Amino acid sequence: MRDGKDRTSNGILRSGGVKIVDFKLEVIVLPVSDVDRARDFYQKVGFRQDVDYVAPDGFRVVHFTPPGSASSLIIGEGVSDAAPGSVQGVHLVVDDVVAARAELVARGIEVSEVFHDAGGVFHHAGTRDRVTGPQPDRRSYSSFASFNDPDGNGFVLQEVTARHPGRIAHVVYGSVAEVEQALRDAAVAHGRHEAELGHEDPDWPSWYANNMARAAGLGS
Repeated sequence: MRDGKDRTSNGILRSGGVKIVDFKLEVIVLPVSDVDRARDFYQKVGFRQDVDYVAPDGFRVVHFTPPGSASSLIIGEGVSDAAPGSVQGVHLVVDDVVAARAELVARGIEVSEVFHDAGGVFHHAGTRDRVTGPQPDRRSYSSFASFNDPDGNGFVLQEVTARHPGRIAHVVYGSVAEVEQALRDAAVAHGRHEAELGHEDPDWPSWYANNMARAAGLGS
């Protein structure tokens, strides 16, 4: 890599002999009082159920992954000593909070109105300084909606339409159509690049990769 760091196959960066390990948020454990009720709720929300394991002693692990998420949720028996409903502020990133809210409402989920904070880019706890409606400029990170599971564990939908440079370490596309559009955008930009060069660019795959990564917010 150009920053002088070498990435190994397991994601470790070495710089000056120091190892820096990636810490990827994988699972959030939610305490619930009735596993079947909570399982039915998350299925209704539209989360993919990956596992429902029950051990002979009653220990149970139910694993869900929200659509498009690299992180998952776990509910079950014996997986948490926390009080049911005590987890708050689990944020689910969406690219259109109005559409996401409408989809959940159509699934029969009770969701707050879309809101933004009166003074900041993030919302206060509870309903303090909450203003109804999306952030007027639809600034990325600044529009929200909230809902709870049957025990009161709290979720927040957060609209993110453009990542700030350096905020992500990998690029994930949500669909084949998004990959196609990214390639088309890169092709147009590369055409301008070759025009400036005055000849064909033999290293175009590298140029495409870097252009697409920057456009997605990877690096700066």
